[in-house]
Amino acid sequence: MTDPKPDLKEKTGINKLLEVMAALRDPKTGCMWDVAQRFATITKYTLEEVYEVVDAIERQDMESVREELGDLLFQIVFYAQMAREQGLFDFNELAEAAAGKMIGRHPHVFSGMKLEDVEALMKAWESEKAKKREKKAREEGRPPSLLDDVGSALPSLSRAVKLQSRAARGGFEWKTPAPVYEKLAEELAELKEMVELREKTQEPLPLELVDRLTEELGDVLFVVAALGRTLKIDPELALRQTNRKFERRFRSMEKSLAASGRKPGDVSPEELGALWEKERAKDKGYSKVK
Repeated sequence: MTDPKPDLKEKTGINKLLEVMAALRDPKTGCMWDVAQRFATITKYTLEEVYEVVDAIERQDMESVREELGDLLFQIVFYAQMAREQGLFDFNELAEAAAGKMIGRHPHVFSGMKLEDVEALMKAWESEKAKKREKKAREEGRPPSLLDDVGSALPSLSRAVKLQSRAARGGFEWKTPAPVYEKLAEELAELKEMVELREKTQEPLPLELVDRLTEELGDVLFVVAALGRTLKIDPELALRQTNRKFERRFRSMEKSLAASGRKPGDVSPEELGALWEKERAKDKGYSKVK
């Protein structure tokens, strides 16, 4: 006979959420979708929830921040429940490990260590993390690398910056923007060469040419990420801001066209260009149409 579902009325906070998750995963009385999930099948939802948290924060919508953080917490509880079922770990172990890690990384708070400033704190953190990476490499029987444990699931621009930051610890970096500009011009020239070759090539394009175009564009983006590092600007954040700016301007342009019963596809490229410049001029920092 199946055990009755927990009396959720007697539960609050994280304990209630843990009980809800256990009930959803009950193989006999739970939700068929939740029961069918595995670690690999819900990672895409986890990423979605992370991006939704970021979006809510950037929109300064604190009610949505609260809701989206709850959804993200549910994802963590989901993983913990599946791990508990497999005898791997549970939510309390996750929480204990996280607390222990934070205590270890903040000796100036919990152990009385004196650190002069934030820079010294960051160096202490990086030193501790480097020791753990070296230990892991030894356990795996391989030489350690500065690039160990740079997450492959990071957004590509963010991962490029992190790879470059790690390489910089070995002295491999551009310290000023000037050489980055030169490298960017070089990469753009190589991309332009491939584009010109494509224009001379009949369809369907050879896969080798498509691969070269992809590679050259990737090289340009990688150097742009490096430029962000030398300018001390996060290129991922910069692009997110530009995406929002583009969306705002384009929606405003659509609204202007709709006032006369038209859509973007109803007008010439020249008129669209003129409307776009007007939208640019509305933004702070544009005193006149360029």
